[in-house]
Amino acid sequence: MSYNKKLNFRTDLADERRDIYKKANNMQDTQGVKSEEEKYNDHIKKTKVEILDENGENILGKPKGVYITIDIDNLKIAQDEEIEEAATCLSKEIKELIKKHIDAKSEILVVGLGNEYVTPDALGPKVVSDIDVTRHILQYMPQYLDKDTRSVSAISPGVLGTTGIETVEILKGIVDNIRPKLVIVIDALASRNINRISKTIQLSDTGIVPGAGVGNKRSEISIKNLKVPVIAIRSTNSCRFSNYY
Repeated sequence: MSYNKKLNFRTDLADERRDIYKKANNMQDTQGVKSEEEKYNDHIKKTKVEILDENGENILGKPKGVYITIDIDNLKIAQDEEIEEAATCLSKEIKELIKKHIDAKSEILVVGLGNEYVTPDALGPKVVSDIDVTRHILQYMPQYLDKDTRSVSAISPGVLGTTGIETVEILKGIVDNIRPKLVIVIDALASRNINRISKTIQLSDTGIVPGAGVGNKRSEISIKNLKVPVIAIRSTNSCRFSNYY
């Protein structure tokens, strides 16, 4: 697939790419791209960008699918009630994306990407350490779980510089063996705007191309390579949400 190479987006956020393209081309709308904004309350805003066709893919340099961006004002100094409010909003959007692809009991594999020893890249491993995994309990001690409990497993595969193995190669082996119905990938996010650090989360159902936001593209983690749907949850280095499931 040939993506737009004329603009140096240097961002993973679909809404930023849309705005950059519109400004560069002096356009009000972008053909093949649909977007809408919604306010949950005074400090939480949702922007939904849908890439509808090949024209939209070429314009924004991202695959066709849904990209939901949640911006949370003052998250770095938020109180417990505000954090809970933001987590509820995020949880709602994640559940809706999951429901779009699998049923309530289908198995999920959660993958935390990144280097746990490098703060800007440590989001994925930090979140995975807080995931309530259930696959092993359902296999060996199912009597201790509710009958509607979903099977969840989790892995933090490290980074190429440490393992010498492309992440997608590791995940292919895991997916082929445990056969989840859906993969959720959690990773840090690149933004052009420093004001979005620790306040912006993007969800998408198109998977992820590691390093794409900073011009370092490698093998994509997507349905194309893993043969199961892939949801990406990415944040501009905000590590405050971990109990998504």
